[in-house]
Amino acid sequence: MSESVTLTVRGANAFDRAVETSTGAGLRAASLRVIQVNIGLKCNLACRHCHVESGPKRTEAMTRETLELILKAAEDCGAETIDITGGAPEMHPDFRWFVRAARAQGHEVIARTNLTIMLEEGYTDLPGFYREHAVHLVASLPCYLQVNVDKQRGRHVYEESIEVIRRLNSVGYGIEPGLPLDLVYNPLASSLPPPQESLESDYRRELDRQFGLRFTRLYTITNMPIGRFLHDLDRSGKAEAYHELLRNSFNPATVEGLMCRHQIHVSHDGTLSDCDFNYALKMGTAGDAPRHIRDFSAEALRTRAISTAEHCFACTAGCGSSCGGSLT
Repeated sequence: MSESVTLTVRGANAFDRAVETSTGAGLRAASLRVIQVNIGLKCNLACRHCHVESGPKRTEAMTRETLELILKAAEDCGAETIDITGGAPEMHPDFRWFVRAARAQGHEVIARTNLTIMLEEGYTDLPGFYREHAVHLVASLPCYLQVNVDKQRGRHVYEESIEVIRRLNSVGYGIEPGLPLDLVYNPLASSLPPPQESLESDYRRELDRQFGLRFTRLYTITNMPIGRFLHDLDRSGKAEAYHELLRNSFNPATVEGLMCRHQIHVSHDGTLSDCDFNYALKMGTAGDAPRHIRDFSAEALRTRAISTAEHCFACTAGCGSSCGGSLT
């Protein structure tokens, strides 16, 4: 399997060499503005591109004790943002408690949503909850065309997503200042995303023309060659070609803004990683950096060496890629 060749020892992989050649130094953290929290892997969908392979049968979930440790760490280090992902993070039983607590501490809260969860029993009041707490929503909508969304995420997901965006617009999301609704595009094929600015214009035009919908920004995110997407690449015999595309598209201008340099990631069991992708590959923090949220040290984490491997080329390819979209 191609996944095995990506787990190269730190200091000996091609990504480290590319970074060191272009910047003169290895990749290190530069700040600790964001604490990203993978609160659990349960999800109402099982998308083809999901790097953590979430689904309805996954049971992994963060404990209240770990959530409390994250809140303490965020307060101690002065983190600006708590970025909650999953799975469908809304399905965690303590999700709303955690959002309230994080907002009470003054942090921006990002919730990464698949949208469709807000149509299921027990979750239909989420648009109002999100508005009440001014949660920043980042929503997956990998294309403005139904055929492409349903192919990647499942039948009827597109029409359900459109309905939820309509409901979010009705409470001010994507329209009012302070209620951002950002959409996320992932390529359907083994290619790099098109330029973010031009694709955002296409999304705006088509969603307005077809449905009268509005949103704040579009993020383009390169598919990581891990998880279900890698399995698809392997089955189609395209894995090595995709790895080569990412390597050959390395852009030194993206290195400064790489998200791993400005955040720490906490998994559902409290272990620390540099990003959600490293977590998916069971790549924890490197060197002497703390390995678990109970050992959190802002001083150590702000300047830590970043754990890298071949998959990291996805974040530096072309215009760059991060959980906040392109980097250049």
